[in-house]
Amino acid sequence: MDRFDSLRLFVRIVEMSSFSRAAAVLEIPRATATHAIKEMEARLGTRLLERTTRHVRPTLDGQAFYERCVHVLSELDDAESSLQHVASNPRGVLRIDMHGTHATKIVLPRIDDFRARYPGIELVVSSGDRLVDLVREGVDCVIRAGNPHDSSLVARRLAVMPQVVCASPDYLAYFGTPRHPDELSAHQVVKFFASSGAVSYPLELLIDGRVKEFVLDGWMSVNDAENYVACALRGCGLIQLPRFHVEDELRAGRLVEVLGAWDSPNLPLAALYPSQRQLSPRVRVFIDWLGKLYEEKFAPRCPVASRPAPSSGP
Repeated sequence: MDRFDSLRLFVRIVEMSSFSRAAAVLEIPRATATHAIKEMEARLGTRLLERTTRHVRPTLDGQAFYERCVHVLSELDDAESSLQHVASNPRGVLRIDMHGTHATKIVLPRIDDFRARYPGIELVVSSGDRLVDLVREGVDCVIRAGNPHDSSLVARRLAVMPQVVCASPDYLAYFGTPRHPDELSAHQVVKFFASSGAVSYPLELLIDGRVKEFVLDGWMSVNDAENYVACALRGCGLIQLPRFHVEDELRAGRLVEVLGAWDSPNLPLAALYPSQRQLSPRVRVFIDWLGKLYEEKFAPRCPVASRPAPSSGP
């Protein structure tokens, strides 16, 4: 096995936490995979993987080596894709990070269409609310809501998402339904805070053409969008988030929109990738495909002022 094949094997083992699964994906015998990693560790003079009967995980040296390997293999894929005949049919591993709700409700239900168009691209999709260091972690592209503040990233706008303020029927039965923004002071919210530990974000409404913030009290704070909705369903307080996330709950009456006469600021959504990296064909075609997908989901509508927001959120 040559060095590049060994690097690919090592990356697969780390990502799949298994020699057997990595060997099966690469269609090589498990014994060959074990021998190749032993040779690599002997050549480098360090242990890269910790093995137990159930799990395989990288050592500290292995994690650092994994991150470098991802970059090396990405550069190799980009070099091959720069050839014109390859650029028309991009190949290689594409690492994407997106919020779990976008993955499950919008992107993954249509991912077979992307596969049919670009069978040479292998996707590795991670999801979460935490901030991602694209360069250090070898991620090619992230999908994030809000206005990005990192000047080292290129942002391509994918959508502007309408938001809604809502609560459970039980909450409204106990606290009453606010009929005017001035009544919000008597209410509670489920607090949402960024993974960086920043303070929670206020409710925001457009009043007389300007965005007004409402900082409300609350006894529950979360930094995960699914938990945010789960808390609202259990009557923990008002929440504000993109409407698509709670369409089913609103339709079924499990959540109820409030203050619908006042618009919530729209929330922009963008694909972000490192500015110092030439946009590879596989990233370009994925972002182009995403753009059409989100255009279908969020048809253009009358513009409403958008707000700065955390790089991840509900």
